[in-house]
Amino acid sequence: MRVTHASLHLVRLPLVHRFRTSSHAKDHLDHILVRLTDESGTAGWGEIASPTDPFYSPETVDTCWLVAERYLLPSLLGVRWDDPAEVAGLWAKVRGHQFAKAGVDIAAWTLWSLSGGVSLATALGGVRSSVVAGVSLGIEPTVDDLLAEVAKHVDAGYPRVKLKIAPGWDVEPVRAVRAAFPQLMLHVDANGAYGESEDEVAALRALDEHGLTMIEQPFAPRNLLAHAALQRDVETPVCLDESIDTLDDLRTAVVLGALKVLNIKVSRMGGLGPAVAAHDLAAEHDIPVWCGGMHEFGVGRAANVALSSLPGFTLPSDVSASDKYYERDVVTPPISASGGVVEVSTGPGLGHTVDEEFVASVTVRSSTLGEEP
Repeated sequence: MRVTHASLHLVRLPLVHRFRTSSHAKDHLDHILVRLTDESGTAGWGEIASPTDPFYSPETVDTCWLVAERYLLPSLLGVRWDDPAEVAGLWAKVRGHQFAKAGVDIAAWTLWSLSGGVSLATALGGVRSSVVAGVSLGIEPTVDDLLAEVAKHVDAGYPRVKLKIAPGWDVEPVRAVRAAFPQLMLHVDANGAYGESEDEVAALRALDEHGLTMIEQPFAPRNLLAHAALQRDVETPVCLDESIDTLDDLRTAVVLGALKVLNIKVSRMGGLGPAVAAHDLAAEHDIPVWCGGMHEFGVGRAANVALSSLPGFTLPSDVSASDKYYERDVVTPPISASGGVVEVSTGPGLGHTVDEEFVASVTVRSSTLGEEP
């Protein structure tokens, strides 16, 4: 297989509900869609789902655009490869920039599975025909507002709700949600917002009494020692997200005892290939995994669903329906959920068609490389 043409499309979609984390709030998202075309004219799509600002990770939309346009796509164009696992080797000299790599990697996997007439889930080694989805809810103005959001998604059938927390917004909202929904699978995510002060660590320990599925990424990404110390002090499993960019990160965290659950994000790991490798390594250490999300549009969301069909993804993943975030998605049909369950597509590639006319209407800028076959 040889990619002869590539294009980048910076697409903007409004969110149906403003989303706030410990670091920032947003009412729309800008993601970069990647389109790779081979010499036969077959096109595979990927998504660079990086944040606009450097709060979740050092990468931003602008850095991803630069790296993809200047380094990743030129290294791929015109080069023959037989398996998408080979593609990452083409940009091996580029350090970091996992989000940018992930979008191009997804497009390569999509193109390859399309050409082979198999679903992306099958190509990755998936075994499930459906996956259980959870939802992620941001920090709301009041506890009552949060309870209303939780109720809405519980009524929609989602069995797991993740609450964003931050110092000062933690024990009280969790206590209120648990009291209102005593049987709900509930976990919290701090996005690394907590320090090691006595008050902040005490607040995290106080969450232990509320029957949470996990406490996700309470401390800064590189502070594995603090995560390990907290895990020794609480029964609730500590889950790592931002701390794990590479397999070496995961190996170190396992040795330190810094986690009992792993959030695997395709974007954070640098693509589907590394995400599958992380899944396999976690399984060797009996660590359950789930697929986290970055509010992906339909392209990235479909890739996440395919990944979540692998056997180690035993916890609900952030693969909720498109309409939780967007009035109109970039793929048809949009990702849908019934009773909190998302069907794994059996169609070739993503199993969803990119609505190129709609994409063009919401594209902020674009760039092309190579020649259209």
